[in-house]
Amino acid sequence: MPEPIVTFNEETLKSDLRELVRRTVEDTLNGLLEEEAGDLVGAERYERTAEREAYRAGHYERSLTTSSGEVTIRMPKLKGMRFTTAIIERYRRRETSVEEA
Repeated sequence: MPEPIVTFNEETLKSDLRELVRRTVEDTLNGLLEEEAGDLVGAERYERTAEREAYRAGHYERSLTTSSGEVTIRMPKLKGMRFTTAIIERYRRRETSVEEA
């Protein structure tokens, strides 16, 4: 029987794919939170406008357990306004699909 031309470790491939999906979920959530903060403030980062309603005051990190694994999200902090997001419920630490499982 001929030798296989290409060999791969299936466990390593699965592990790499899981990490890729987890990082993609993390980047997507962080991007959405940044956009939402920009919409609430009325200006992007470092932008000066007359319509500005609040100021950015950094971030704090928070973990969220998803079906893709645990991700670290950077929640924006605002000065002059409370940051409320429609993406993740306040005090939520797990995605609902994880709680159902």
